[in-house]
Amino acid sequence: MTIDEIRELIQTVVSTGVAELEVQRGENRVWIKRTVGVVTQEIHVPAAASAHGGHAAVAQTAPVVATPMPAAPKATQAEGEPDLTDPALKPITSPIVGTFYEAPAPDADPFVRIGDTIAPGKVLCIIESMKLMNEIEAEISGTIVKRLVENGQPVEYGEVLYLVKPN
Repeated sequence: MTIDEIRELIQTVVSTGVAELEVQRGENRVWIKRTVGVVTQEIHVPAAASAHGGHAAVAQTAPVVATPMPAAPKATQAEGEPDLTDPALKPITSPIVGTFYEAPAPDADPFVRIGDTIAPGKVLCIIESMKLMNEIEAEISGTIVKRLVENGQPVEYGEVLYLVKPN
């Protein structure tokens, strides 16, 4: 089951108001439960085989709770700050629930900084999910205008990580 398929399932649960949904394909199982503004999902994914040709480890299951964030109050724009409501800015969102990391290691430089030019395939950050480090790559070309999350912060599926001014 792909991340896109899981996204579609989550959107289906949210848009239809279904309380609970479970889908299993082979060894992959996704369980999404909706309760009063909270979406809970449990993803059962077999562990990867070792790089040395070993056998796959026993599959692990980890629950993930996604709580919608309240809308931020409208703030006045500070001088020198970009207009975050500019429709020309494109959001880069989190494709998964996890923990946001701006660099490959605590003592390393960030993958990108405000003002950096990016192109498709450029690694922007890492999101740790279920003890897996997932590199998040740019899908558009442009300039990083704003980072909206802090290093080490939990992020939700669809949460805006960066705003980019496209080229």
